Amino acid sequence: MATFELYRRSTIGMCLTETLDEMVSNGILSPELAIQVLVQFDKSMTEALESQVKSKVSIKGHLHTYRFCDNVWTFILQDAHFKSDECQETVSRVKIVACDSKLLTQ
Repeated sequence: MATFELYRRSTIGMCLTETLDEMVSNGILSPELAIQVLVQFDKSMTEALESQVKSKVSIKGHLHTYRFCDNVWTFILQDAHFKSDECQETVSRVKIVACDSKLLTQ
């Protein structure tokens, strides 16, 4: 199964990477094992989002920038309004990165 490395830039992904780097620096883990952990993290995040997240959110806002490169869409919205069944939230600026999930099966 192929995966994207997008989730490594999330808060939990960055914390995991920092912790693994520290463990490699202190000689607790080998660099090879740290890479295996990151690959497993990528797979686990993809699987969890596919199977466990059922919520739907609508987003409205001013499209500041968009880009399509290497089958990855990047959108930057200003004054974005997120609305779900449970709540609403407004943020001044948000970056959305979207990949075609069909690419994971190739």
